[in-house]
Amino acid sequence: MYKRIRYLREDKDMTQTQLAQILHCSQRVYSDYERGRLDIPTEILIRLADFHKVSVDYILERTNEK
Repeated sequence: MYKRIRYLREDKDMTQTQLAQILHCSQRVYSDYERGRLDIPTEILIRLADFHKVSVDYILERTNEK
């Protein structure tokens, strides 16, 4: 899951800081999500899916279909 959110961010040529601002969290917290140091809260997971126009299941690696 953590590699997938990094891939989605990088695919849009965004920095962690830019995405953190969209998610209303700090860059450090977002970095910890990408590294797997923090569990991603459900609310943030939904925001990520909506922003990237993918399903939550895709982010969670339960499917490869976006």
